[in-house]
Amino acid sequence: MKSSLMHLIPPVSRDRIISHFPKWYTPEACLQFKDHFHALVRSACQQRNTGTVGLKISKVVVVGDLYVGKTSLINRWDTAGQEKFKCIASAYYRGAEVIITVFDLADIQTLEHTKQWLEDALRENEPGSSFIFLVGTKKDLVSGAACERTELDAIRFANEMQAEYWSVSAKTGENVKEFFSRVAALAFEQSMLKELEKSNGRMAQIGAGNLIKIEGNSPETPESNSQASLNCC
Repeated sequence: MKSSLMHLIPPVSRDRIISHFPKWYTPEACLQFKDHFHALVRSACQQRNTGTVGLKISKVVVVGDLYVGKTSLINRWDTAGQEKFKCIASAYYRGAEVIITVFDLADIQTLEHTKQWLEDALRENEPGSSFIFLVGTKKDLVSGAACERTELDAIRFANEMQAEYWSVSAKTGENVKEFFSRVAALAFEQSMLKELEKSNGRMAQIGAGNLIKIEGNSPETPESNSQASLNCC
């Protein structure tokens, strides 16, 4: 079993290595302020005792109006904001560990619609089971002053939605990698903690630990230089 798993696990590229717990975008709308992975998670990764979580793909759904830049942001299929996709929305939303609601920084109406998109997605998931992000796109198309004004409204929306706010530009790449690193780290840590809780900290060692890897000092030391490799999409 161990050797077959080794063949299934691809080597981790350097650009997928998270050397520290990724930082939030703004303290005014942040889910967590911590700088390090949970000590139990660091310990499990150092000992390569990540169980099935080490091979797990977290489900992330991305919702928002047409043309707000969802596909440009993730370069994957989504519900496209069209009525004809409503019939498959339930299956699309169900079991989401992360819900990303997207709006266009240059179109305030798309921000106003994010609450309804989130409500639709949350209806198919257990309360408190999903991390929620509110993301403003096309930052390169708005001036600094206009962006600041819109972000004040977006931060208010994010707090009401219990979401973490980010603003990005898919065109220039501004904040995109940082954002998805944040998403991956939060989702992975939550999955690990749930698995550790179920197994009371006893998990079978798998593979050679080249999918998830944490290096540093003692897991109990907050100053340790935690490094996790997350094979995220």
